[in-house]
Amino acid sequence: MGFTITYLCLIVLIPLSGLFILTSGVSLAEMKDVMSNLIVKKAFFLTFRSSFIAAAVNAFFGLLVAWTLVRYRFVGRRFIDAIVDLPFALPTAVSGIALARVYSDSGWIGKLFTETGAIGKYLPFDATIRNTETGVTLALIFIGLPFVIRTLQPAIEELETEVEEAAASLGASRWQTFRRVIFPTILPAHISGFAMAFARALGEYGTVIFIGGVIPGKTQTISCVIFEKVEENNLVAASVVALVTLAVSFLVLLLINLMQVWANRRSKAE
Repeated sequence: MGFTITYLCLIVLIPLSGLFILTSGVSLAEMKDVMSNLIVKKAFFLTFRSSFIAAAVNAFFGLLVAWTLVRYRFVGRRFIDAIVDLPFALPTAVSGIALARVYSDSGWIGKLFTETGAIGKYLPFDATIRNTETGVTLALIFIGLPFVIRTLQPAIEELETEVEEAAASLGASRWQTFRRVIFPTILPAHISGFAMAFARALGEYGTVIFIGGVIPGKTQTISCVIFEKVEENNLVAASVVALVTLAVSFLVLLLINLMQVWANRRSKAE
């Protein structure tokens, strides 16, 4: 316990405490001035909105991928299972360049969504991916997908097929079996995967700067704003933005953890 507490203090608590100490001398008026900046507010809304959308998309498709990898045996399954971990292993700059090349206006996929592209010309809105919020969200989906899959796989592996067979023998359809038997059991793991993907997306920097373009007020995320303030040697503003981000992120994750506890209790009760 002593080793664990010491390690956590050195790695987590002391650095975060330093952030609080650094901003302790900042008045509320100064904090309000920093946070009322239009660019900063737009960066907050963009980051949390894109992170939530990305985590929600990963929660849906991550469940499908995890279920397929656990329940089915097919040629290339191990290869696909290994690919899932690529966002973990790749430097964020590498993944950012790769996404930017593929989804740019001249990329293999990106050119399809331009105004003159095979798909974009039929859409009533601008579907360009690079240097847009869509590109930022796509980058966050890329880096967050493994968290959902790797969290769900053990939970799906622990499911007893006999319970599903019993439900089927009692006349339950496949959808009813999934909704009443399978999903309540894996819900805590599902929420946990969503929370980790969401938290990972909040702090992403390397991937989004390539495909998002760091356009102030449009594709600039919180991490980009903090880095910009540091580059301007405005450490006070950078610390204020970082502190507010930490507080909001903590509250969001606390809410998600409470939901996970509720899901665990509900699963045990059923």
